[in-house]
Amino acid sequence: QVHVVESGGGLVQPGGSLRLSCTVSGTIFYMSAMGWYRQAPGKQRLLVANITSDIDTHYLDSVKGRGTISRDRAKNMAYLQIDRLGPEDTAVYYCVARVTNEYGENDYWGQGTQVTVSS
Repeated sequence: QVHVVESGGGLVQPGGSLRLSCTVSGTIFYMSAMGWYRQAPGKQRLLVANITSDIDTHYLDSVKGRGTISRDRAKNMAYLQIDRLGPEDTAVYYCVARVTNEYGENDYWGQGTQVTVSS
C-alpha cells in the first residue's frame, strides 16, 4: 500500500504564510510527480501546483507568484509554501503522488488538510 499524509494546515491570518507538507510511504519504485490540489465548498477541485522534475512546475494562476512547490526525493516528501494568504485560499488541500510500484503507475491521494484564512 501507498499512504499519503498531509500536514501543516490550520488557521492563518490574512497576509500570512503557511507551508504544507506531504509525506508518502509504502512500496515506491519511483515517484514521477507530486501535486497539490484544493477544494473549497461548492467548488471544483483545482490543481494548485505540481512538480515532476525539480524544475518542471506548474501553478494555479491565483497562486502563481505566491506559491512554491518543492520535493525531497530522498524523503518522499513534497511541500507547498503559500505567501500573502487571503480568504480565497481557504480550502481543503490535498496532496497527490504519482507512484510506480508492483501494481503499475497510479495516483495516490491524501485525506486533505484544512486551511482557513481568517482574522
